[in-house]
Amino acid sequence: MRAWLLLPLVLASCGRREAELPADPIERAATCGVIAAAEARRASADVEAKLTLEQQGRILHYALLAGVEGGSFDKTRSAAVVNAMPLLGEKVTQGKWDRLIPRCEAAFPATKTGDVDLPSDPLDAQAGCQDLAAFFTTALRASEADYIDRIRVYDQMRRDLDPKLGATIRARGLTQKQGEAARDKALATIVQRGSPVAVLDACAKRFGAESGG
Repeated sequence: MRAWLLLPLVLASCGRREAELPADPIERAATCGVIAAAEARRASADVEAKLTLEQQGRILHYALLAGVEGGSFDKTRSAAVVNAMPLLGEKVTQGKWDRLIPRCEAAFPATKTGDVDLPSDPLDAQAGCQDLAAFFTTALRASEADYIDRIRVYDQMRRDLDPKLGATIRARGLTQKQGEAARDKALATIVQRGSPVAVLDACAKRFGAESGG
């Protein structure tokens, strides 16, 4: 994924195209992720410059949102979006991709920036924060050195949450299968609360080493 994200933008037009997103949900989310990357590159004076962590988060947010279905989280759908992005990259950016920005905003309203409120339910907050951190840091592991300080904060937060989350699951008397289902629900909930980086920063503030929580 990193190799494609670092490609220069191809801004040449290839003729008129209707400003419509693909009907397929995987391709739709992947297309919007490509457009988010294109926006980030266009905003930079140096197209070879590394993307900020926030920009990476905005791109990955579409994959996360695609994984939300029926109140649970489907990791295979999310992974399919991540895999589709590099395949669609050149095709999307050769067209007038900026016309699709409003379509992406309408299709994925959770990508709009704003204040982040973590779930009030302890299990939703703890499991959501831990599993979002796992997804995000794994996705960026190849470029970890570019964001090492922030990645370390998220990794530490994940470790700090282990005993707390375990205690919460035991207190609710959940079986292993029920616990896994609860975690999928928690991740589906938290990815809709805002951009992954903003959410993870809120998670680290609540559950990190210096939070006292």
